[in-house]
Amino acid sequence: MRTLRLGIDSGRRRGEMITIEDVRERLTEIRPPGLPRDIVALGMVKSVRVDGDRISVQLEPVPMPPQSLDATIADIRRAVGALAGVAEIRVEVTERRPGAGASPFADQGPLPGVGDIVAVASTKGGVGKSTVAVNLACALQQSDQRVGLLDADVYGPSLPTMVGVSGRPRAADGNKVLPLERHGLKLMSMGFFLDDSSPVIWRGPLVMGLVRQFLKDVVWGELDVLVIDLPPGTGDAQLTLVQEVPVSGGVIVTTPQRVSTLDVERGIAMFNQVNAPVLGVIENMSHYVCPKCGKREELFGAGGGSQVARAFGIPLLGQIPLVPELRVSGDMGTPLVIAQPEHPVSRIFLDIAAKVLEGVAAERAQAPAPRIIG
Repeated sequence: MRTLRLGIDSGRRRGEMITIEDVRERLTEIRPPGLPRDIVALGMVKSVRVDGDRISVQLEPVPMPPQSLDATIADIRRAVGALAGVAEIRVEVTERRPGAGASPFADQGPLPGVGDIVAVASTKGGVGKSTVAVNLACALQQSDQRVGLLDADVYGPSLPTMVGVSGRPRAADGNKVLPLERHGLKLMSMGFFLDDSSPVIWRGPLVMGLVRQFLKDVVWGELDVLVIDLPPGTGDAQLTLVQEVPVSGGVIVTTPQRVSTLDVERGIAMFNQVNAPVLGVIENMSHYVCPKCGKREELFGAGGGSQVARAFGIPLLGQIPLVPELRVSGDMGTPLVIAQPEHPVSRIFLDIAAKVLEGVAAERAQAPAPRIIG
């Protein structure tokens, strides 16, 4: 185990005797950048020792970018150093033990009959995440994989339209439900149970109960890959969802514009919290090429996906240009990868699918090893 000791001398101050409870209370005020909970709730604080006016905090961080870890350590120093009577603060940063911080459901193994689970996420809406998820699932199916697709966006289900499916799933034995099938995919979505005008105004616990049923009570059968189209954002609902099953890897969808890429750290942190590897980032709406003059326009900026990949050390899986055919095919209910398999964008999706499979296989092959980021 590698241990880093980082100490400062804040100057001796007189006051009441410092207790461990005093220190832990201050630590609950510290939330690492991009994470939804404080370091105590995240289980990062392994021990607190008080020796008179000297404080020692043992920190076992979840995986995070080096700059986030540095900021967290600085926050610990400031928060604990503000206690009256503190003369010295020592922060010990240790590597995580194998399996520490993993999903509480990880020991249950994958869903019966399901091989790998790939979650597609976006930190904000409007980036084309569902379009990417549907075409990625189709590309995986075209790569000789048995694929299921779960539309977990309960409030805005778009899967029925994008794959051209209507009707309700049939009941199976034991209160189970059979998924619908289309384009070689097994499908489940809240949209299959709603009328076109039905509003979805459920509160969080009801939503999570429904998603749990979609995961556990659907007869998925034998699948090589289950793709989960997560709701946009990185709140508790999304985090709980990826904790329900052992996720083999996450794919983050963004656009080139800076406002989108700034939020990507939260998506990476979400997968890190459940020890799910981030397989890479997909830059959607990368550019537009005029069909008449051939001029390329960077409508939403340029290089955002590449910057994210470099900053966090994750692969740039692909850059999807803005083409009318991608939108039209989704509106018509036949994803572009199926409707026009030779289209250049379909080829990009097939290449992304190959990289996703390679990434999942690589993560499966290597034994989990504890490490510290930062």
